[in-house]
Amino acid sequence: MMNTLTDRNAVARRRTPLNRSQIAGFWGAWAGWTLDGMDSFIYALVLTPALTELLPRSGFAATPSNVGLAGSILFALFLVGWGLSFIWGPLADRFGRTKVLAATIFTFAIFTGLAATSTNVWQLGIYRFIAGVGIGGEWALAGTYVAEAWPEDRRKMGAGYLQTGYYAGFFLAAALNYTIGVHFGWRAMFLTGAVPVVVAILILLRVKEPEKWQKADAKTVRVKPLREILGAAYRRRTWVACILLTIAIIGLWAGAVYEPSAVIQLATRAGMSKSDSIRTASLATGLLSIGTILGCLALPPMAERIGRKKTLAVYFVGMAISIAASFGWAFYLPNGLAPFIAWLFVLGFFGGNFALFSLWLPEQFETRVRATAFAFCTSFGRFVGAGVNFLLGAAVLHMQTLGVPVALTALAFVLGLFVIPFAPETKGETLPQ
Repeated sequence: MMNTLTDRNAVARRRTPLNRSQIAGFWGAWAGWTLDGMDSFIYALVLTPALTELLPRSGFAATPSNVGLAGSILFALFLVGWGLSFIWGPLADRFGRTKVLAATIFTFAIFTGLAATSTNVWQLGIYRFIAGVGIGGEWALAGTYVAEAWPEDRRKMGAGYLQTGYYAGFFLAAALNYTIGVHFGWRAMFLTGAVPVVVAILILLRVKEPEKWQKADAKTVRVKPLREILGAAYRRRTWVACILLTIAIIGLWAGAVYEPSAVIQLATRAGMSKSDSIRTASLATGLLSIGTILGCLALPPMAERIGRKKTLAVYFVGMAISIAASFGWAFYLPNGLAPFIAWLFVLGFFGGNFALFSLWLPEQFETRVRATAFAFCTSFGRFVGAGVNFLLGAAVLHMQTLGVPVALTALAFVLGLFVIPFAPETKGETLPQ
């Protein structure tokens, strides 16, 4: 036993130390991803109060069904903007990771702040659409940067660390809603989303480009990266990754976006006041975030032990069960608030499946097209996710409930289990140059 511990400590000591640029770059990417998550989830948290105020000003009654439908349409527009974020990938392959990363953060921060000035749902939709374009690019560029900048023996765990930032952003949004949102309203929440501008400036000033990109850029003959990832060499892995990411986005976002509204409905049904219901939704979101952070940290060691494909299968099964149990079962119990929140923690843990893509996607593509491939695969899923949200909104309106329609998204993860075998297994391989 003592020898085993000694061997583990020796391995830990042999890990390549990070230099100052790698540390600063990671924290810049992590902070951007955290504020990205905060920005994304602000909308979910303020959905009900914002639309309750803006729908009458836009000529519509603020009924629960109209709020649900309008919320789905606006979120679908946000996802379309998110999908258009594939434009950042080729720019990053051509001009560098850090410059374009800063541009994505600047874009989503400015237009999230502008959402606070909305006087009707149309303005809110436009601001969220453009913010989505910025938000969508951050993950691809942050994931690409960490994979290329960190040493080979540390980048896998770095992917897990990076992904925790997005859900730390969920937690931060919940904390802000618990304090600022309750006392100052939804407009103040959107204003807090302008803070990431500072992070964008710091990234531009302090973070250097990864050496891998610099070397590849110096010797690469200019090609069209989008054409290359859809060509014969990469076509299969590109489309398989697109399908798997689509499934992850459909399932997690359906659950995450409707989670606050579901908790508010359950809390109101349990006799809580409006302010107490909002606080409960914030606490539930915090619990979901903690579960997801733990899921992100548990994933890289599992992927190294049993492989990328088996790990994703485990997480997909967990997502299918937890979505069905929370929205399809607990939501309809007479006293379902506590069981629903408990299942949210499980849903959050397996929602950490996104950390696998931060680890796995960079391993499947060479440096000259890596950012383009990452951005394209993530953007494809968001376009499909936008369509699914339109369908979800229509189903919520038709069925007059949000539980069953969201629960049905669990079927997407079952489908994903049949797609995973077609993906490449990259366990034990180094990042391709």
